[in-house]
Amino acid sequence: MERQKQIIKVSKQGILVNLILVIFKAIIGVIANSIAIILDAVNNLSDALSSIITIIGAKLSSKAPDKEHPYGHGRIEYFASIIIGAIILVAGITSLKESVEKIIHPDVANYSAISLIVVGVAVVVKFVFGRYVKNKGKVLNSQSLVASGTDAYMDSIVSFSTLIAALISILWHLNIEGFIGLIISCLIIKSSYEILKETVDTIIGSRVEAGLVKKIKDKINSYEGVQGAYDLILHDYGPSKLIGSVHIQVPDNMKAQEIHALTRSISYDIMKEFDIFLTIGIYAANEEGKFGKIKEELIKILKQYPEVIQFHGFYVNEKEKIIYFDLILDFKAEEPEKTKKNIIKQMKEKFSEYKYYVILDTDISD
Repeated sequence: MERQKQIIKVSKQGILVNLILVIFKAIIGVIANSIAIILDAVNNLSDALSSIITIIGAKLSSKAPDKEHPYGHGRIEYFASIIIGAIILVAGITSLKESVEKIIHPDVANYSAISLIVVGVAVVVKFVFGRYVKNKGKVLNSQSLVASGTDAYMDSIVSFSTLIAALISILWHLNIEGFIGLIISCLIIKSSYEILKETVDTIIGSRVEAGLVKKIKDKINSYEGVQGAYDLILHDYGPSKLIGSVHIQVPDNMKAQEIHALTRSISYDIMKEFDIFLTIGIYAANEEGKFGKIKEELIKILKQYPEVIQFHGFYVNEKEKIIYFDLILDFKAEEPEKTKKNIIKQMKEKFSEYKYYVILDTDISD
């Protein structure tokens, strides 16, 4: 709840700052007959609207889980980011159209000292405020705030370009506003593309950040009895809600009550430290004596296949004469099933008395 309050607070500050800039830039743009300043004002207006949408998204996403939405409403924040990206894209396309018309039919701009001062102040304000919002967004893990901060930071560059165009017009009587507006439009469109791409990637399901994966696995591997952590999967149900699963390898002679105590401790500590709920599965391991030699032969065979990234879950069921293991292949592997069959074939040539249950896992996390 505190996170949502902080997001809303920063967004309200953004609305106030951008509305002040809109008013001043619009007045100066009309007086100076400057398309670049007017477009800059429009861009600030879209920023204010973005902050409003961020507030709405933060409020809706903070709703508690219910029967229809047991994982909560956190993903609404991502839809808010998509709307923000779409608004910025429309603003960019509109600006592009106006800039092209200005190049074809240029008007004479009439800058005054006060107009240059306003634009100069806008450069400083947007630069400082953009950095502030972006940093807050990173701290609060809010894509919409990071997007707003990045957009504001880009606005400072846009305003600086407008200032340069004004100085060139005054000193050398060259009207390059249409071209400056063209650059501004491209920057706005580029910004919208980056916002939309990042948000859509998150909704589709992007790869978990490698640093987080390492920290979680290191934590799990630190428990006595854990011989490895594999198949870590994290599902994103909003910036502040991650739910996942992991397999741990333990000795096959570990008792049920020991496994129960171990998995409960891991789940509790991961929730406490990372705020992530993990469901934990078990791989039993028997890698000594004869079974250890079988595993060594498997390792030699796997080295012949560069597309094999990892194998785990190795277990020999001597009573049923079954060997189990999972394979992780590179996404670029052209024929995963063929690779799997070839590996099983080579294992059968060495240990023909066994059946092989091999699962092809996905390279979800590092």
